[in-house]
Formats: sequence, structure tokens, C-alpha cells
Amino acid sequence: MKWVTVWGNATSVAEHRPETYARDITLRYPVTCAFGGNRVRLHFSNFCGTEPVTLTQVSVAPAISDREINLKDASLVTFGGSESVTIGAGEEIVSDEIAFRVKPKGKISVSIYLKDFTLMRSAVVITGPLSGGFYSLGNCALTSVVPLEATRTTNTYYFLTGLDVLTDDNNRCVICYGDSITSQSWPDYLAKLCMEDPYNTTAVVRRAASGTRVLREYHCITYESYGLCGKNRFEREISTVSGADTVIIQQGINDIIHPVGTDVNPFRPMSDLPTARQLEEGIEYYIQTAKKYGLKVLLGTLLPIYGWRTYAPFREELKDEFNDWVRNCKLVDGVLDFEQILKSKENGFAFAEGYDSGDHLHPAEEAYKQMALLTFGGINK
Repeated sequence: MKWVTVWGNATSVAEHRPETYARDITLRYPVTCAFGGNRVRLHFSNFCGTEPVTLTQVSVAPAISDREINLKDASLVTFGGSESVTIGAGEEIVSDEIAFRVKPKGKISVSIYLKDFTLMRSAVVITGPLSGGFYSLGNCALTSVVPLEATRTTNTYYFLTGLDVLTDDNNRCVICYGDSITSQSWPDYLAKLCMEDPYNTTAVVRRAASGTRVLREYHCITYESYGLCGKNRFEREISTVSGADTVIIQQGINDIIHPVGTDVNPFRPMSDLPTARQLEEGIEYYIQTAKKYGLKVLLGTLLPIYGWRTYAPFREELKDEFNDWVRNCKLVDGVLDFEQILKSKENGFAFAEGYDSGDHLHPAEEAYKQMALLTFGGINK
């Protein structure tokens, strides 16, 4: 038996708003588990926080529906034997091992009660068919159904970054690492494809945060929610995943499209624009780090950007030069040519018809499904 992470997300910086603090609320996150086991442990992060946060009570329970849990089989999560835990600023923790049965493809819910004023800063926004949770007023950690009138949906995941299951030795997980394209649907569709196999041995763990770049990060309140650069997140995020054997990297487009010049935006100087070689060196750091942890590496090409609001021919040329390097990279175990399967045959700069979400940067749902299919083949070679 071994520990394998069956679900997980990155930690990034929540957007700074006047209502950044919360009090007397419960977060409830339904999680679909790729395979089963009889013991679990949970990962929590306050890495991006600037002050301690206290998780007053945490429970794990079989999910009956999105808002409802089976209280009969619920368990309280403990930390060094205590029901409550304080996570220091910049710290990450793992719970005690909890005796709890997880069924293959079963859905469980993690409920987190925050009694006192809590800085809601360590968070990430994730979307997709398997993603989304709730927050409710009051302590609902051991409430079977969170009250409709006191509950709202959320796609922001605060503090909870992983769920490990003690499971069979032949089970494993793959990590999907990237920016907003990976924080959207394709990892969820990949997970669904894996779980269609009754003998599935693969879980999908997402480590993605919108707006993130390989080489730069913002140091201003306006864009701090665009998160950390690669050297401040990659190693930490992959090293906290249990039972991983592969990481899929699809990142770099924000390095290309963000810089516009201080005459347009004081926080986006053109000096932030990398050369193709600088961007390649950033990815080479990822590859070297992943290999240090014994992980296979698959690289994904960058997607079409024609029509995006900062589109310019020089950005297209930079993207093409970087993608050519990816396609010929000898340092990795495989390449996923996402651009090739999603671009238009008539206009090779743009998305194919039906594959553009409308902003000319993020794919439509059907395109995400195609990315998942390509990846499914890549991880099962």
C-alpha cells in the first residue's frame, strides 16, 4: 500500500478586496476520487497568507449530492490529535491519517469551518465538470445539508490543496501544471476519461493558477492575484503530491501576452517580455526539477492567440519559436501538441471553429475535451 494524491490544486494569491476577511463560515468542497482506500489525509496551505489562519473544525464525509453529506460515515479531521489547527503565514500542513473508506470513483466532501476572522488570501480559482464548491454561514462542518438560503456556490478553493488516499501500490497520479488554461476544464475531462476505465489506476492532480507566468510575478495589489512565478511555485507544488510519476507542463503564454509597455500600463513593462531562449530556460528549470523527483515530463505547446486583445505579430513569432523548441525538445519524455489539434486549418494563427471560448485565448469546452483526449493517449503510452 502507498499514499497517492487523488485530488489537488495549486495555491495562489486571492484577489485583494475590502471583504478579504471572513468569519463564521463553512467551506464545503465535493471531491471525486479516482480510486479507493481505507485511510485519508488532507493537505492545507497558507503559503500566500501574510498572517496565521485557524481551521476551527474540518470534516470529511461521503457526498450524497453536491450540498449533502452522509453524516453516519463522516469523520472529523485531526491535526496532531486536535480538531483545530493554526497554519502560520507561508506555511503548509498535512492532517493526521484518518480512518475513512473511499470508494473508487466515489465522491466525498471536505467541510472546513472558520470561526474567527480569517484572511482569505491563499486560494485558487478552478473550473470544470468536476470542480466547484460552496460556502455557508455558520458552522456546517457536521451539517448533513448546507442550508440553501445561507449558502452560495464558489469556484475558489481556499486552503485545501490535496487529498491523499492510502491505496494499492499500482495506483498513481499525474500532475497537470500551468496557468488559467489548465485551471479550467481539460484536467477534469482527463480525470473523467481515466475513471471510465473500470480498472483505472490513474488520478489527476491539478497545479494551476490563472495569470501565472514562468519567469515573472507582479508585486502590486492590482495584479497580485496573478500569482507566483515558476521558481516560487513549481518545486513546492510538485513535491507535495504523493504517488506522482508524471508532470504535464503547459505554460508560457502569459509571459508573451502580458507586457504592453508602461505608457499603456505602469505594471506591465515591455522589459518583462522574454526572448524565446529565456522562456525555454524557464521550462528547462521545470524539467530539471521534475527529474530530480523522478517524474516523467510531458510538454504541451502553447495555444492560438490570434484576436486576443494584446495580439501582435511579434508575439505570434515568439510563440511559434517557443513551440518549435517544445516540439523538438530532447529533454522530455513526450510532447502534447495542443496547438496543432486546436488551430484552424484555414487560418493557422487562430482557433478552429467551435474551439474558441470567445476571448481568443481560452479554449471552448469542446476544445478542452480534445486536449484531454490527446493527454489521455500521452500518459498511457
